[in-house]
Amino acid sequence: MEWLSWLQWPAFAASLTAAWLVASNTKSRRNAGFWVFLLSNALWIAWGFHTRAWALIALQIGLIGLNVRGLFKTEP
Repeated sequence: MEWLSWLQWPAFAASLTAAWLVASNTKSRRNAGFWVFLLSNALWIAWGFHTRAWALIALQIGLIGLNVRGLFKTEP
């Protein structure tokens, strides 16, 4: 399970990439950003279970709801 400790780094990279994409002026990039955010949420949740970071898991679940809302607002 040592590899789970490394999940925080791809989660970190996905979060930053998603934030960059969501801030784009291009609708397709913004839409992609929400999908990347969902990936980062899943990675953070997996890492949170590994480290028993319950507040982080709760935060990610809340952010998933906001990301889904964002997806619906950017879909044509």
